[in-house]
Amino acid sequence: MAVIELNKDNFDETVDNNDMVIVDFWAPWCGPCRAFGPTYEKVSVKYPQAIFAKVNTDDERDLAMMFQIRSIPTLMIFREKIVIYSQPGMLPESAFVDLVDKALGLDMEEVKREVAKQQAGG
Repeated sequence: MAVIELNKDNFDETVDNNDMVIVDFWAPWCGPCRAFGPTYEKVSVKYPQAIFAKVNTDDERDLAMMFQIRSIPTLMIFREKIVIYSQPGMLPESAFVDLVDKALGLDMEEVKREVAKQQAGG
């Protein structure tokens, strides 16, 4: 599947209506962002069950602020509307594939129990 562009108008709908969304927060002037782009595109082809998306932080400053993006590129992975990964920095292809595999393998029922426990103050 092709990488899609996310903006304030389609971000929530995309995350809400898909099991797994991987978001690359980037900017056109960012050298590491441009260097990571081909790896991101290549890995996206291997995982048709996930949505791979990009947010241009220059154009979508509100989204960048909402997610407290302070360094780019930043990768964020949502599973069932829950942020399960958020880290700045580019990854080599093998590490990115490993990350996606681990994200797909997560027991989301356990994650939801942990989130509920944290929200309850435990």
